[in-house]
Amino acid sequence: MTDPKTTAGRALRRDLTLSAAAREFARHPSPWMIGVTLVAALTTRILLGGWHLVDAIIPLAIVALFPVYEWVIHVTILHWRPRALGRLTLDSELAREHRKHHADPRAIPLIFIPTRSLAAVIAAVVAVALLVFPRVEAGLTFVLTITVVGLIYEWTHYLIHTDYKPKHAAYRSVWRHHRHHHYKNEHYWFTVTTANTADRLFGTAPDPATVATSPTARHLHGY
Repeated sequence: MTDPKTTAGRALRRDLTLSAAAREFARHPSPWMIGVTLVAALTTRILLGGWHLVDAIIPLAIVALFPVYEWVIHVTILHWRPRALGRLTLDSELAREHRKHHADPRAIPLIFIPTRSLAAVIAAVVAVALLVFPRVEAGLTFVLTITVVGLIYEWTHYLIHTDYKPKHAAYRSVWRHHRHHHYKNEHYWFTVTTANTADRLFGTAPDPATVATSPTARHLHGY
């Protein structure tokens, strides 16, 4: 699997360091939006106290289920095929921006969750915390865990698409897994922060050597 040496005039940076990648990461709005929500949830949760066993169960459950969540969101929302309903076209911002991301995987701004969509997601997470959980403390633990996992997702996805090269086996596996999705075949390898987890569960983690290179990996649904 080889990537183009340049995309839209952007040359490969073979000397990109982790600290340089982190500085670029911090220039974009989504890490700050998630980070501010995380700090607010953590501060409030500490001030309220009242820790219970459920405060350990919630993070464990979210971490265990996150690969499945990632897979479902990627398949059903990000890879949504626009549909006509009368004069209306059903097509979310997330799906539109994700098609742009596939068309130009090295365009840094397209890597991040769109600001408006992320604001809606954060509002939904807070609403779930307030309305679903019987105790506000447990709801805050939910928000805190979701934001930590969300920040890890944004960082991992961003780093995979930069020119920073993996130096450890675990990250190399995740890096290779997601780049197969972009440069080999968009119908497989849907998880981002893990490799061969939910994809193996749902049958979308084949041996790359047995998969044909897709002509639409850069142009989802032919767009």
